[in-house]
Amino acid sequence: MAETRAAAKTIKVSVARFDPARDKKPRLDSYEVPLNDDWVVLDALNWIKSNADGSVSYRWSCRMGICGSCGMNVNGQPKLGCSAFLRDYAPGPVVVQPLNNFPIIRDLVIDMSSFMEKLQWVKPWIIRDPTALGPGEHRQTNAQIDQFRQFSMCINCMLCYAACPVYGLDPVFIGPAAIALAQRYNMDSRDTGAQARMDVLAQHEGIWGCTFVGDCTKACPKHVDPAGAIQQYKLTATIDRLKSLLTPWGAK
Repeated sequence: MAETRAAAKTIKVSVARFDPARDKKPRLDSYEVPLNDDWVVLDALNWIKSNADGSVSYRWSCRMGICGSCGMNVNGQPKLGCSAFLRDYAPGPVVVQPLNNFPIIRDLVIDMSSFMEKLQWVKPWIIRDPTALGPGEHRQTNAQIDQFRQFSMCINCMLCYAACPVYGLDPVFIGPAAIALAQRYNMDSRDTGAQARMDVLAQHEGIWGCTFVGDCTKACPKHVDPAGAIQQYKLTATIDRLKSLLTPWGAK
């Protein structure tokens, strides 16, 4: 009985290790980590780095589900390392790997440069016509803020990209987070850049590449619903196209 209690105090955590300059393929290194009731996977990684192997590489910052840095696969599912409690995986093992669909820089660290480039394409900032600004404040009502509030919660954690089968097969797909952020600004009453974003997202690698599997929404830790944003965008694009066909003289 004493042995059982002692065994329950630790959990086996297997971490993917990979250095492209040295290794041909990733391997798993396993560690016995203290199983504290309030520990998350990120705590386990920090313990491993401090007590077992200082060479383990991963990203983290806030530890509060805000920065999105600690995205990783935990037992095959994209999770935030700071939100995945070890107790939920007891008695173990816990297998920690880098997010799917991204090049690996080292161990759990992925290369996000492709996403950062695509993010710029959708212009995720407020675009205003300078001549229409006028003096003074530009206030919004609570109802206007509620229009885009859900989509503004995105933290660029990349979990939706790791869960997206379309992005896994077609890396040129702009992807769920970027499209959700575009929709966030399209729905902002202060913004006038919807058409500029539509010119980018109405292409095949934009909204029409999505087959609406919905795994991006399931994986999102902030309940942004990127799949819903994409479907809204498809409806807008369809209406926009119909208007251009029915009123070829330019009304939209």
